[in-house]
Amino acid sequence: MPITQSAKKAIRGSLRKKALNDSRKRVMKEIIKKVEKIAKGDKAGAAKMLSSAFSIIDKATKRGVIKKNNAARKKSRLSKLTK
Repeated sequence: MPITQSAKKAIRGSLRKKALNDSRKRVMKEIIKKVEKIAKGDKAGAAKMLSSAFSIIDKATKRGVIKKNNAARKKSRLSKLTK
């Protein structure tokens, strides 16, 4: 348990950041699953959604939710699926 006031404040801040990061990660996973599902049937439709998926993945990378190589791998696999 935190004792000092600054430690308590740091915990509050980290909980807020965790909530935002979890939200961003959930949105990213949902769009990836959506693109993968559409790619099974309609490659053209999945290709249209690809740019929005890339945008969300890039935002997650910029915010530090996922690492750069992880983002590159996800984008590569999605683009390979839609071709």
